[in-house]
Amino acid sequence: MLTVMRLDKFVCKSTELTRSEAIQLINDGVVEVNDEVALHPAIQVHPNNNITLNGQKLTTRDFRYLLMHKPAGTICSNIDEAYPSLFNYLNIDKVTELHIAGRLDADTTGLVLITDDGRWSFNITRPEKQCQKVYRVGLSRPIADDVALMFQHGIKLQGEQQLTLPAQLEVISPKEVLLTLTEGKYHQVKRMFSAVGNRVATLHREKIGKLSLDVKVGQWRYLTPEEVLSFSN
Repeated sequence: MLTVMRLDKFVCKSTELTRSEAIQLINDGVVEVNDEVALHPAIQVHPNNNITLNGQKLTTRDFRYLLMHKPAGTICSNIDEAYPSLFNYLNIDKVTELHIAGRLDADTTGLVLITDDGRWSFNITRPEKQCQKVYRVGLSRPIADDVALMFQHGIKLQGEQQLTLPAQLEVISPKEVLLTLTEGKYHQVKRMFSAVGNRVATLHREKIGKLSLDVKVGQWRYLTPEEVLSFSN
């Protein structure tokens, strides 16, 4: 899949250079795009462009697309912080080039998608793309009868001016529901249930778009080409 990206990122993804080293070389005027010197690291380039460094043609490494089952007590970060990074589970090269398309809280488990393709992850995270995410939610008290309708119409979260986008709620049992969202505000699921007088006890993401979680806790796999293309529209 051909993806437009910043010139400095293209240089990094075609070499072993760091971002700062790539920017310096671009500023030095030794990078050309279609036989013209390119002096702006932020310009957008396409893999079909003829991009050279000191006269040598650059070709990017293939993008990577992964599915992982996030364990509890891990964070969606490239580095360890208060909790360990889930990237510790990835035994692959150049982990620092990867990012997570739609983060989960430390205590939340389930499906995460990991990539180094920023345009692809945009299709997953931006609300206007209408990519559905399904969460299995355990609640501290029985769900009220009117909550599904409230979520369908949108509710106002504390500190927010606009209503949430329409969300689908399926009741599994009095204290367990499936919630489908197309946006990802900060702590959104927890805040939505707090707004209707309930509290999230457990939270697990089991589906993103057409992808369902199919690996064990802490395990991961590469997406198939068909799975990657399912998020390309």
